[in-house]
Amino acid sequence: MEKYIHVLKKTQLFAGLDGDDIKEMLHCLQARLVAFKKGEYVYRQGEHVDTISLLVSGSLHIQKEDYWGNLSIVNRVGIGEMFGEAYVGYGGGLLNDVVAIEDSVVLLFDVKKIFSACVSACKYHLIVVQNMFFAIAEKNRRLVQKLGHMSNRTTRQKLMSYLSEQAAQHHSDSFTIPFNRQQLADFLAVDRSAMSSELCKMRNDGLIQFNKNSFTLL
Repeated sequence: MEKYIHVLKKTQLFAGLDGDDIKEMLHCLQARLVAFKKGEYVYRQGEHVDTISLLVSGSLHIQKEDYWGNLSIVNRVGIGEMFGEAYVGYGGGLLNDVVAIEDSVVLLFDVKKIFSACVSACKYHLIVVQNMFFAIAEKNRRLVQKLGHMSNRTTRQKLMSYLSEQAAQHHSDSFTIPFNRQQLADFLAVDRSAMSSELCKMRNDGLIQFNKNSFTLL
């Protein structure tokens, strides 16, 4: 647990707390670490969740696979981000799978400890609850962004929307995206071949330059 304190200090959930404060909160919330190998499922569709999960190492995809095996990437979970909190206390199961796309470590919190009064009268408990509210609000904002990409009709429009958002996020015309070609196609819900062809057309039209997952907007 100690080795991840420096990661937790940078997360939105523990904003405003120093290392000793975080250690106290981890004890208060009965936090535990769980490791997952690349390709392992953290959660499966239909599973019931009673913990708040936070990624401290690696990378995860929230994805959905239909009856015929067609995959759609709903979101990517990066280090320091929460996931699954929307389903805590919800009567139904998860709507999506959560899969490790590289070796990953997840920190789990007892949700009852978060939303109930702290028996130790921990002065930092309220701060974490407030931080969690703001973290959920930020996730909702990113979901609205994705819906904006998806609302475009053509593959080019979806790509331009996504790449524009990435440029703004990186504060640069040049940036690296967190997806390979297949993952980007799954994220934008487009055919990979058609998307690759459109990227080449956009390059020929002088709109972009790219090398693998590194892009420059022109």
